[in-house]
Amino acid sequence: MSERPIASRRGFLAASAGFVTIWAGTPAWAAKLIVTPRQSEGPFYPVQIPLDSDNDLVTVAGRPARAAGEIAHVFGRVIDDAGRPVRGAQVEIWQCDAFGQYHHPRDRGGNADPNFQGYGRMAAAEDGGYRFRTIRPVAYPGRAPHIHFAITGPGIARLTTQMYVAGEPLNDRDFLLNNVRDSAARASLVVALEPAPTVEAGARAGTFDIVLGHNTARE
Repeated sequence: MSERPIASRRGFLAASAGFVTIWAGTPAWAAKLIVTPRQSEGPFYPVQIPLDSDNDLVTVAGRPARAAGEIAHVFGRVIDDAGRPVRGAQVEIWQCDAFGQYHHPRDRGGNADPNFQGYGRMAAAEDGGYRFRTIRPVAYPGRAPHIHFAITGPGIARLTTQMYVAGEPLNDRDFLLNNVRDSAARASLVVALEPAPTVEAGARAGTFDIVLGHNTARE
């Protein structure tokens, strides 16, 4: 049985243009603000940005099938360490497919799932909000499941970081995650992806707020 999409692809992208964070739960910025730690970009940032590079990574323009894997919606806001939205921020994500392979020629021949976009980007809304429809990240040799993020924009010193999945046993051994020595900062990179039937049937969702420090988000 095929999965029922939340809406048409066009509808999803249009809704994202004016997105306001709606996922339940207290966002990180409403509590103690912790600046999001930097993480390695890794070797698999796209050599060339794909023609289809929107914020729905589960479907690729011109292909009838959706990506393999469990759909996950990632919501959040880009804010500064005073809780103010960072206007003009562009949010990029990239990750491996459901089989642990990136869309990159250096990753085992570049034979990733052709139905998975692998990379997406969007401009944050006026309130700093962003959203992506992607797949729940999976582990591959040497790494816990993760999604790469990069934040750029006018007056913003590029921040590259990674989001991890709560409850994954490999988190305790992932060298990049555990290089963040401060426990609160490390915890800010770990997101619970909970079942979210009201967002999309069979999907999961979670909130990853990105807090830019004064050396990153410049006026």
